Amino acid sequence: MTRFGDFEPLCKNTPSYPWCNLFYRQLQRHSPDVLQGASADPKTAPVGINPVCGIPFVAVDGSLANIANIIACGLSVIFLVYLTWATSRRKAAVGRIELRLFLILYLLTLPLQILTTGSFIEQGSTALTVLTAIHAGLVAATFWALLANGIVSTQIVEDGTLSAIIPFTFFIAAFFAATTYIALDVGFTFTSALGPSNPPESLHSVPLFVLTTIWPGAAALLYFALMLYIVLGVLNEVRPMWFYVLAAVLFILSQLDYFLLNKVICKGVSSHRLDGSFVATFLETAAVGVLYLAWRSITEEDWDDTNYLQ
Repeated sequence: MTRFGDFEPLCKNTPSYPWCNLFYRQLQRHSPDVLQGASADPKTAPVGINPVCGIPFVAVDGSLANIANIIACGLSVIFLVYLTWATSRRKAAVGRIELRLFLILYLLTLPLQILTTGSFIEQGSTALTVLTAIHAGLVAATFWALLANGIVSTQIVEDGTLSAIIPFTFFIAAFFAATTYIALDVGFTFTSALGPSNPPESLHSVPLFVLTTIWPGAAALLYFALMLYIVLGVLNEVRPMWFYVLAAVLFILSQLDYFLLNKVICKGVSSHRLDGSFVATFLETAAVGVLYLAWRSITEEDWDDTNYLQ
């Protein structure tokens, strides 16, 4: 029976699910007999634990690794560089510094996504385990930054000031440090409190599950609720809200693609040559782009303009 905190169903049925790399290292060290089928040989194993479908390791049977998602992440990096530059140009806009930090954090997750899901770093290696832990930490920190942007938009404290930036960055560091440490402990089993999984095949870790699976969805939902209140309740605007609705739809579609269609694309459409992760990446990046448009629609660019959110 699957328990809360079990990664086994995700690592088996969701191709290119990065946190499985942590459990591969754990199983390789403590319970190697659990690694079977495609996962048995770390030199050829795809991302996942005994996956139903996985992209073969680079150069195995002519595999180009997870090439579609590598391209999607590369294009997304270019787009995020542009969004960061465009945000920086809006000198008087409320929440400019905070939004820029969110964009930078999301941008940093993209190269790490290439490395952790690209199928070109050997499973169980120290390098892949450490990179995956850092990736997990950045994802948790990124969603805090998203939620914090919503909090800053309420103007409880003035944006861009030390009273806003200090707690903003403190919790970024806290989420990053805590999640990275927990992920490293899952992979390397430094302590008995966080690892190894019991039983081994369940791939169990409640803290990692909460921070990498539950927390992102909860943070996104709270952010949407805050912006709904600000745009409709405070600004009495309707048009900007459609941007936030579109961003929410794109984010939800990205998750549906990743967890429902990913395996279908891997098995049925591409015959293990690619999976649906590249579609999820494009949709997530599009959601971030729409969030920028939403932010721009409720802020002013120049200091001479006075009708921005107070």
